[in-house]
Amino acid sequence: MRSILYWLARLLGDISAVKRGRVGRRLARRAAGRATGKGLGRLFK
Repeated sequence: MRSILYWLARLLGDISAVKRGRVGRRLARRAAGRATGKGLGRLFK
């Protein structure tokens, strides 16, 4: 259930970014967040 809510929130954020013309910025932040998460995951393994 929670994963569906997170997915929906991400989808609504994407739609909002498209409307405001900030898609590139959003994608860059998402990629940076993934990279940070992977790095921290490796660090605290």
